[in-house]
Amino acid sequence: MTSPAESADRADALDVRPITEAETPAWIRALDLGFLRSPGISERELADRAAGIDPRRTLGAFDAGRCVATFRSFPQELTAVGGTVVAADAITNVSVQATHRRRGLLTRMMSQDLAAAKERGDVVATLIAAEYAIYGRFGFGPATWAARWSVDVPRTGLDRRRPVPDDGGRIDLVDGAEVRKLGPELHDRVRRAVPGAIDRPERWWQVATGVLRTRPEWTEPFFAVYRSPAGEVEGMVAYRTDDRWGEAKQPLNTASVLWLLGSTPAAERALWHYLCSIDWVTTVTSGDRAPDDLLPLFLPDPRAARITMRADWMWLRLLDVVRALEARTYEGEGELVLEVLDHAGLTGGRHLLTASPEGGSCVPTSRSADLALDVADLASLWLGGESAVRLAAAGRVREERAGAARKADALLRTPRRPWCPDIF
Repeated sequence: MTSPAESADRADALDVRPITEAETPAWIRALDLGFLRSPGISERELADRAAGIDPRRTLGAFDAGRCVATFRSFPQELTAVGGTVVAADAITNVSVQATHRRRGLLTRMMSQDLAAAKERGDVVATLIAAEYAIYGRFGFGPATWAARWSVDVPRTGLDRRRPVPDDGGRIDLVDGAEVRKLGPELHDRVRRAVPGAIDRPERWWQVATGVLRTRPEWTEPFFAVYRSPAGEVEGMVAYRTDDRWGEAKQPLNTASVLWLLGSTPAAERALWHYLCSIDWVTTVTSGDRAPDDLLPLFLPDPRAARITMRADWMWLRLLDVVRALEARTYEGEGELVLEVLDHAGLTGGRHLLTASPEGGSCVPTSRSADLALDVADLASLWLGGESAVRLAAAGRVREERAGAARKADALLRTPRRPWCPDIF
């Protein structure tokens, strides 16, 4: 049996460092092994994936020259409550091969990356957690949530004889080139109005339209654009369909939404109605949406939309409590003293938040705390999607002054849930 001291010595013997450009192919293969993907990869896929990797922000753990763990981050823009964009350290591609678990490799890689992000001046770090239990110990908390719906089209109550859209706008099918032309400006308008949304750089649009192939198989989706009665592009959707028929030759096809953007509720409504009007389609799956998405309410019978998944989505790690709290706006007006605990020492301390709908100021204070909480729980509250009262009831937040959790909710919570439409 290996003793704890021997395990620590073996972990220290592993080299954790940024990769070189020449090591990128081996790092990608190690990532696929860690994610339980087939080790086979085409030269084109390898080249297209490598083009999106910055070796300076890509860590690997090496055992006798072989990459056994992977970690990567990249710059990201995150929308705070009120529309301000903050600099984020987006973390992705985290894996440790089964042969090298429980040796502290993730801790070493995470510590290096967060320290670098703090030094750069990033306000937060973000990630999509594959497993719930891992990232809380690094100061991350779930900050946005997602849901998926399956729509039983015949049950919706929609009149298929009516034109779609029925508001004077129009929907056109377009190709990938048109999506790359129209999509970025539309997405920029949408994401600046949605707390939790992130930027989509040019590479995102190239992958989404097949210019870059980062998966073994690529099938061209359908793309549809909604234009308002004034001719403005206000919505866009990408979807695929299957080819399934019943024994009596009745169509049973599913339209699977990959992503759907609408800068107005009218645009979203028109696109969902369009998807439910396609001949042969009897089921529409929504893809990942906000947990309070309007989709069911756009249907005459909301019960036709059945939830098939509801879970945490994007996790946040605050790197600068002061800048994070000052970046957003608030629903109410008032003061709150927060005692923020950060075991890693990256941020935290006791701060006085003075908040209003126009914004807030946050300064260190010696005043007695109203609310004491871990930095991970403050991350869950920051975008307005979680309740301090709820966390206090669960023993995650401690009221130092009676009613402080309710006061925090009055300031921090938002009318609509925050949402990150993307996975990264």
